[in-house]
Amino acid sequence: MSFKPANKIQDLQYFGEFGGVNPSISDSSTYTFLSAKTMFDTFEGNADGCYLYSRHSTPSNLHLGEALAAMEGTETANVAASGMGAITPVLLQLCGAGDHIVSSRTIYGGTYAFLKNFTPRLNIITTFVDITKLDSVEAAISKNTKILYCESVSNPLLEVADIQGLSKLAKKHNLKLIVDNTFSPLSISPSKLGADVIIHSLTKFINGSSDTVGGVVCGTQEFIDELRNVNDGASMLLGSTMDSLRASSVLKNLRTLHIRMKQHSKNAAYLAEKFEKAGLKTVYPGLESHPSHRLFKSMYNEAYGFGGMLTVDVGSLEKANELMELMQERNLGYLAVSLGFYKTLFSAPGSSTSSEIPEEEQKEMGLSDGLIRFSIGLDDDIERTFDIMKACMEELNILTHSVA
Repeated sequence: MSFKPANKIQDLQYFGEFGGVNPSISDSSTYTFLSAKTMFDTFEGNADGCYLYSRHSTPSNLHLGEALAAMEGTETANVAASGMGAITPVLLQLCGAGDHIVSSRTIYGGTYAFLKNFTPRLNIITTFVDITKLDSVEAAISKNTKILYCESVSNPLLEVADIQGLSKLAKKHNLKLIVDNTFSPLSISPSKLGADVIIHSLTKFINGSSDTVGGVVCGTQEFIDELRNVNDGASMLLGSTMDSLRASSVLKNLRTLHIRMKQHSKNAAYLAEKFEKAGLKTVYPGLESHPSHRLFKSMYNEAYGFGGMLTVDVGSLEKANELMELMQERNLGYLAVSLGFYKTLFSAPGSSTSSEIPEEEQKEMGLSDGLIRFSIGLDDDIERTFDIMKACMEELNILTHSVA
């Protein structure tokens, strides 16, 4: 693909109020006006460049949104206080009572819980499908369906969505294709593949330092304006506003995302190959054994690789817990949820980030007790990291033979 998302971020130019190389932070909850008419016009959305109240918008949030929209190749974007604060307003903006959603069955546990347990209160029903089977997806669409929802690379099973194929289905049935791209920023550009709305949890790779929570919705100007509408906009009225200080912090970190994603991907690819060679059941889109390896290659921006996420199945939750505790003890990373940190993070998703999914459904989708989800860090000496990991696995009899 010719689209180069990092260039779009690099080409943005912001100056601070006094000529600073970083834009000034708008540390105000409310803004003053020289005339009452301008205040009225701003409240009605008819005064460009004027600010009323920070729940509506701030210069800091608009700067970050503009940069993320440039990265994703959309007209504009709206930032939120969390990933779920981005996801939930999109779904509620597009659906009302009696409407239907078709969603991937393997998605982030919080999104699953919202669709499975919360939206039925509003008479919005979701059918969960194997997103890798387009015929199953189409079969689930009804006359009341409004949304196709998926993750580019699913959490935690790393299934890869055929975004172009899903886009064709969405257009055929007049649906909106919503794609959560949290696991694959820069690597995959869903808008270029036909997605209507792209969502990220900024908490993860984009921010990269595990010090803040945030989200973003990238889409058309028309749709973002609808979300922000003071009368019936879900983002505006649900109030999950990002703080200006946090927006400024995320924007600074976004500038190094291209460097970080290359290293995350390089390290994950190295470890995945080594784990698989050692006989471990390893899932990583960069492995030829991954069922969607070719699909990923047909969609990705090659420079950023296959991402920093991989899974390994060590057979049982007991073994998984023993290994994670030992790896943390040996300073290989942290036993923690989330992803995108400079250190490797690992967790057993069945009992953590996907615990909202009932046990029988976890088994049906292939989420086993012994599965460990790794967010691979930025280690400079990844060979040393593997050697120590291998020693941990051998100590716990997870690896029974040596591997070079």
